[in-house]
Amino acid sequence: MNRRRLALIFGNEDYSDAAKLKSCVKDADDMAATLTSLGFQCTKYHNLNKRSTDIAIRDFCATIEDDDCILIYFSGHGMEAYGKNYLLPIEPLEDPEFDCISLDTLLKDLKRSGNNLLNIIILDACRFDENNDTWKIKAINKQPHLKAAFGNALTPHINIPKDSQFALIFSSDPGTVSYSGEEGGNSFFTSALLNHLATPQLEVDNMMKQVRKEMLQNSQGQQRPWIHSCLTEDFYFNQVVPVSDISFNARWAQCGVTVAGGNGPGNEPNKFNQPWGFYLDNDQTLYIADLRGFRIMEWKPGATSGRVVAGGNGEGNRDDQLNLPVDVTIDKDNDNFIISDYGNQRVMRWPRQNGTNGEVIIPNINCWGVAMDDQGFLYVSDVGNGVVKRFQVGEANGTIVAGGMGVGDRLNQLNTPAHIFIDHDQSVYVSDSGNDRVMKWVKGATEGVVVAGGRGRGSNLRQLSNPRGVFVDSSGTVYVSDHWNHRVVAWPKGMTKGIIIVGQSGQGGATNQLSFPFDLSLDQSGNLYVVDEWNSRVQRFDIEKS
Repeated sequence: MNRRRLALIFGNEDYSDAAKLKSCVKDADDMAATLTSLGFQCTKYHNLNKRSTDIAIRDFCATIEDDDCILIYFSGHGMEAYGKNYLLPIEPLEDPEFDCISLDTLLKDLKRSGNNLLNIIILDACRFDENNDTWKIKAINKQPHLKAAFGNALTPHINIPKDSQFALIFSSDPGTVSYSGEEGGNSFFTSALLNHLATPQLEVDNMMKQVRKEMLQNSQGQQRPWIHSCLTEDFYFNQVVPVSDISFNARWAQCGVTVAGGNGPGNEPNKFNQPWGFYLDNDQTLYIADLRGFRIMEWKPGATSGRVVAGGNGEGNRDDQLNLPVDVTIDKDNDNFIISDYGNQRVMRWPRQNGTNGEVIIPNINCWGVAMDDQGFLYVSDVGNGVVKRFQVGEANGTIVAGGMGVGDRLNQLNTPAHIFIDHDQSVYVSDSGNDRVMKWVKGATEGVVVAGGRGRGSNLRQLSNPRGVFVDSSGTVYVSDHWNHRVVAWPKGMTKGIIIVGQSGQGGATNQLSFPFDLSLDQSGNLYVVDEWNSRVQRFDIEKS
């Protein structure tokens, strides 16, 4: 299930002098930054009193919808009293029941906020019993850098609402304490957590094993985090579906299989009228931008005809029409198509489930390629201005992430950027078609690196000719639709020339030929899919088993 991700984050450190803490605000800030990069919509607070905390929780719960993934993170003081666990606000305390935030009550509030929620509570707060008047304990003998951050630990007795999915993660075992890190750093727990939170394909229980191992080492065996879970599904902070590792010596069948179209040009359901960009889903369903059919077509595996899922009402600019759609991707978190409607100079959002019309989300843009990263950011190539921009959901202006220094051929410029690919590090690969090259722009870079072509327009193995579709596998090999050379070329990482993997027989309509290949992608088995524009079809070239 693709759940919307919401996080509420607290960092409380400005307690009275005897109980003042040092790392909690930094812990909260760093957690918010990491969770945001992992697709969470974060709401963050520092040093709140009881009333402000109650309001923050109330307002947050009001935003929760059915099926959401909810994360609460608290760094600060905590305590156990009367067999219950409490989180401490920034103000004097008399009675925990009235002056603190009850963990039991917080869990019940989450349970009432929506159905089928997945809740994760992370507490970097070692609690003290009200009968124990020590807010801090002495550092471990002979280990002066180990400074106790809080006090005694939470009670293990937690009232988790029934029929709910909860994972409660604590910074230390019951009856033990947490330690702060060195001056200016994170606490031991949050530091270890941040080191593993974004690790791809690490399920939360396995992630905590790694966190636990690191913390035991760093604390000389004095601190071990604790997780109490009643999850009924696997949860990954950074779930990715990587393309299977592809050998450097991999080969593909030279004769392709037609998986969509192939019946000549036209507007019938079994035909295309100039297919361009496409999106390959994990189940091998294809979503194809049919340029002059003014529609997006869905083709299921094994189907002999497609289905219109967006547009299809003729050329136009109404909200139920498209005009020269050049590319499409899917926002799975919100179950929408994202469509580059080039002829109308707009990017549209179109519901996947029986959507009859779309909504303009980015107007007045010379859009071409569209792609989304793992964190839910949208990337659009603006061919007229020679840039690639990144957009947050609902944002109309965007941030330039490639190009931006005018149209040209320098390393900080692009010329007609076409298709784009975003890797798990948010690096942008762009087919710079006017410069006959593919460039990689690392996140935050002011100029790109040429990873394919860039030796002028031509047909030798160091050259490309008007490249279009681009895909990058987990080893860093770049796959390019070499449009005017009617072939697909692979450029292994660090190589200065490419390898023709399909299309060695020249332009044509045979199964071992391509005619102006456009977009491309690989499935999880390494099979290659190519939009064969002038043959009005999509071809699959199976990877050969070694």
